[in-house]
Amino acid sequence: MKFVSHLNTATHILQQYRGDEPFAHFIKKNFRQHKKFGSTDRRTISHLCYSYFRLGKAMNEVSTEEKILAGVFLCDHLHNDLLAYFKPEWNENIHLTITQKLSIIHYPFLIADIFPWQGELSNEIDHENFCESFLVQPDLFLRLRPGNEEAVKKKLLNADIKFRVINDSCIALSNTTKINEVIHVNKEAVIQDYSSQKIGDFIQPQTTNYKPQSFNPSSSLKVWDCCAASGGKSILAKDKLGSIALTVSDIRKSILFNLKKRFEEAAIKGYKSFVADLSSGAGHRSLGKFDLIIADVPCSGSGTWGRSPEALCFFDKKEIDRYSALQKKIITNVIPSLKKNGRLVYLTCSVFKMENEEMVGYILQNFHSHLEKMEVLKGYDKKADTMFAAAFTLD
Repeated sequence: MKFVSHLNTATHILQQYRGDEPFAHFIKKNFRQHKKFGSTDRRTISHLCYSYFRLGKAMNEVSTEEKILAGVFLCDHLHNDLLAYFKPEWNENIHLTITQKLSIIHYPFLIADIFPWQGELSNEIDHENFCESFLVQPDLFLRLRPGNEEAVKKKLLNADIKFRVINDSCIALSNTTKINEVIHVNKEAVIQDYSSQKIGDFIQPQTTNYKPQSFNPSSSLKVWDCCAASGGKSILAKDKLGSIALTVSDIRKSILFNLKKRFEEAAIKGYKSFVADLSSGAGHRSLGKFDLIIADVPCSGSGTWGRSPEALCFFDKKEIDRYSALQKKIITNVIPSLKKNGRLVYLTCSVFKMENEEMVGYILQNFHSHLEKMEVLKGYDKKADTMFAAAFTLD
């Protein structure tokens, strides 16, 4: 029976996985080694595994098989043939609310058990709602680049792709949408989470009288995206600020190679790029001073675990301390590169206060600056990531 085979295979894969690489990579390699499954079988097995991960730290006292089935029941809302085979009563009630479903499964299950580190959360986050968000796959978000808003929507409509308009420049689609087949990604629109798009509110100055030192209406702002990754924040800065003198850096040479390709697609030219470990040394000082530094620092990534729930299952609380120490080193090394009256935008995709509000306190205590604005960018109630942003001006 294929249902037994699917459940047994998912269980075997989960028992082999150690959390040391993204699960999407791991399961693809597994399927390449065992080619007996067709595409439909692979999708089903993958769904079973991710349903298991979405329960996070909850139900660890039951068997892997039982946790998989409970995950499918709690995450799905439509009839499921596999669930009908193993748990027909559950399948008949799959349309119910989470609270109603929990009264049916007869396990000692609390939503709060999914993410058990409530005491470590940033203050603005609703713990129970955040935990429940793990049971829902996040959406795919597009940021429509200036001048391309109507063209992108028209292409999506012509391709019969459903989407939700969030605001003038943001739309949401199903996570499985093959958007590359419909639009010119990066040129017309950027694949960028809703909360990440909100960073634009912090990149732009909070006051109308902001004038960086040596401000000249005919010159470009000097902007350094110091932990640039694939360059999404840099493209956002270009779209928000117009003409900028852009510098990007990252610790990974390979990621800057990907950034170069993405910038070519986005028609961004004339920028500087270099590899740097900003947690040690000051090799970047020769670049001079910047009007704006965007520091999307390495972090736990806890605000994005709805997209990679395996990270939730394998997370060790000790990592919060490690990332906090790393963030302090990076910020300490980059702030001297700000001009007087220059601005720092500090960003994480973390929900932990030690990486967020406590870092704001660290910056204010150790550097002559004032806080313009800080905010937990809550995405857990919007099928999006949750992030943290704070903007400072150097006195």
